[in-house]
Amino acid sequence: MIPRYTRDAMGRIWTDANRFRIWMEIELCAAEAMEAKGMIPAGVGAALRAKAWLPDEKDVAAIAAIEAERQHDVIAFLTHLERRMGPEARYLHMGMTSSDVLDTCLGAQLDESAGLILEGLDALREAVSKQAQKHKRTLMVGRTHGIHAEPITFGLVLALWYAELDRQRTRIEAARKSVAVGKLSGAVGTFAHLPPEIEASVCAKLGLAPEPIANQVVQRDRHAEWFSALANLGASIEKMAVNLRHMQRTEVGEAAEAFGKGQRGSSAMPHKKNPIASENLTGVARLLRSHAGAAFENVALWHERDISHSSVERVIAPDACILADYALARMTRLIEGLVVDEARMRANLDMSRGLVFSQRVLLALVQAGVEREAAYGWVQRNALACWEQGGVFLDRLLADEEIREVMDEASLRSCFDFGELFDGVEQLFGRVFG
Repeated sequence: MIPRYTRDAMGRIWTDANRFRIWMEIELCAAEAMEAKGMIPAGVGAALRAKAWLPDEKDVAAIAAIEAERQHDVIAFLTHLERRMGPEARYLHMGMTSSDVLDTCLGAQLDESAGLILEGLDALREAVSKQAQKHKRTLMVGRTHGIHAEPITFGLVLALWYAELDRQRTRIEAARKSVAVGKLSGAVGTFAHLPPEIEASVCAKLGLAPEPIANQVVQRDRHAEWFSALANLGASIEKMAVNLRHMQRTEVGEAAEAFGKGQRGSSAMPHKKNPIASENLTGVARLLRSHAGAAFENVALWHERDISHSSVERVIAPDACILADYALARMTRLIEGLVVDEARMRANLDMSRGLVFSQRVLLALVQAGVEREAAYGWVQRNALACWEQGGVFLDRLLADEEIREVMDEASLRSCFDFGELFDGVEQLFGRVFG
């Protein structure tokens, strides 16, 4: 992923140097476990551990140079270890295949990435929760099909987002468990040259679960679940972003992204304040969905494995984790700094001159003994007159002779009260926030 979208902690997980560090740790843990089981001479594991180091960019370059000749990344890595560690290094990789290292390393990287993503998701949930509590009773119009429907509060919008983010957290946790596995079962997964105890020991030290059964690779349905969870998370972030983009439209003006001192909105038009974060996050969500699609293509490998998945994962594994981490942080900043225009929300609610209470009037007429079909027609004709000719909805209802025969003025006016809405808000907040 390009540096523009890479945050430091997540970026470090996916560096070549860190990947080689994990590979070395897998090899050293395996050697120590083999020594404990008497498979290699006593003292070899300790000797190798004593010669271990943290790989850096010099190591990355040296391994790349060997790979250019050998045309195999794991062999290049092992050759580099032999050159630096000496004779004891011949006991590394005993009974193992390349995928034992690669897939176990990928499991460790995804597990660590998941920890950061969950931290970011918790920060976003907290930001949304605070804004929801602040705007619990901030009235605004609810829209369906883009048209005014009924009154809601901005707090309800945010509470809905919070509940969805809770579900996303559950999905991320489940997907993390699915991919946080390792395997050291050999070339086709039969443990023919290495007993299961070695795998168990290495995985335990890395904080991974052993894959119950593998062929040469950990099965890619696990990884498809992970990338699907990230795409789903991205979809929720996009939903929030798209709605905030609409709210910032000049004609709506209900909420806007914070605009910093010295910030510029357009190279041509000095007046512009654009929803750049929301639009950026919409694009990020598209990338996350595309990575999920690629991950599903990786599930169907030939026989005990092929490497058609390898090139895909070298791109999507770091990119998807980095993008998800970035998206969570950017949306959190957006929500924390969100500028809410409560007066504009109320003005937009009042724009339809009371039409948003049409269902309340319909229900009141039914309760007064009017057949529903007739009541609907009475309310609709007054509502359409407001749309087409203007005027205030309540005034038209008060002037409608058929309606006035069954409802007095006080009863009609009571239909235009927000009290029942706020009662519902309290119940819904109780469900969401406890």
